[in-house]
Amino acid sequence: MPLTSLERAKQQYLEQQVASASPERLLTMLYDRLLVDIDRAAAAQQASDWSAAAPHLTHAQSIVAELSASLTDAWDGADDLRALYTYLTGRLIIANVSRDAAATAESRALVAPLRDAWHQAAALTGDAPAIATTATA
Repeated sequence: MPLTSLERAKQQYLEQQVASASPERLLTMLYDRLLVDIDRAAAAQQASDWSAAAPHLTHAQSIVAELSASLTDAWDGADDLRALYTYLTGRLIIANVSRDAAATAESRALVAPLRDAWHQAAALTGDAPAIATTATA
């Protein structure tokens, strides 16, 4: 399916945003998108639209894998956060395979405070604006 001029412009803008983003900003962007995917999956599950929920849950799993791969053992908290990412991946898989809306809700409950904390940390470095804790997309 060919892209329209508007879709192409949006894609180019997004690519430029990512290419020019600081590591802190990239992290917050990943968390933002992770929460968007979980919220979209939850909405699709609520509507019993399992085929619409699946790609969002799969994309969320990919984001968690990227976040996990970005951890460095030089940071004392890496092992604990990696363990949380492993657990979260399992819950996202269960949410998708078993069509388990409760697992999706649990995933959101795990991700939202992490997202908020990373946004606050990034704001302290001046690389990302602080966000409202109730923001959803």
